[in-house]
Amino acid sequence: MGRRIAFQGELGAFSHATAVAVFPDDEPLPCVTFEETIGAVQTGAADFAVVPIENSLYGRITDIHHILPESGLYIIGEYYLPVRMNLLGVHGATLSDIKAVQSLSVALGQCRAFIKKHGLRTINAVDTAGSAKEVAQKRDKSLGAIASRFAAEIYDLDVLAENIEDAAHNTTRFLIMSRDMERPAPDGNKIKTTFVFRVRNVPAALYKAMGGFATNGVNMTKLESYMVNGSFTATQFYADIEGHPEDRNVKYALEELGFFSDHFKLLGIYPVAHLPAPSER
Repeated sequence: MGRRIAFQGELGAFSHATAVAVFPDDEPLPCVTFEETIGAVQTGAADFAVVPIENSLYGRITDIHHILPESGLYIIGEYYLPVRMNLLGVHGATLSDIKAVQSLSVALGQCRAFIKKHGLRTINAVDTAGSAKEVAQKRDKSLGAIASRFAAEIYDLDVLAENIEDAAHNTTRFLIMSRDMERPAPDGNKIKTTFVFRVRNVPAALYKAMGGFATNGVNMTKLESYMVNGSFTATQFYADIEGHPEDRNVKYALEELGFFSDHFKLLGIYPVAHLPAPSER
């Protein structure tokens, strides 16, 4: 029996495309919500999960930052997916037939120029692949969906216009989650370490906590804050750094962080993924 890979969305979603790219020989498991996606791995219904963490246009995926630290799962990899939006329609439809277009609100927002140019009415939906599925079911030549070419193949739709997104650099970063932490060997800046922490309630605590990374030459590629339990005073930070905890400089930086933080949790140590160049996106 093969492994199962959980993702949020319908078959044909961009998360599904990522699951197939990372685990081409395994079985995809669609889930309705991020909580259900994570829960599938927690319970053993799935072996791994792929979850979007941030998008080059829209920034971080807020829900994930709250779910991951308490999930009990670990990050074992990352993957960058260039997002290509396409206008899909039923067989026989042409671009001039389309009067309304349906998709996730974020996807509609990424294709404003195309939608405006063709005077299309927009319909907000739960996700891109679900919109493609619904268009296929309704068999209405005047209704289109904005989704991936992958969704077009799954739901037997025609691609009426391709690469219709406003920004060519549109890319989503995904994390690969597992019940078990993996510890790859140290390999300089080819390894990424992710953790969350909360600083002590003392003056300049964050400044002092970050000082160890600067003085030890550790490159911090991400630092984001978010509230904990709805409190305006309890702030948790999510960080990515280049390097392995066993690297001498990283070890010293984390030790210094410990002096000024009252909570620290390691979320993963994993290889840095290839970020597609602009020409590849």
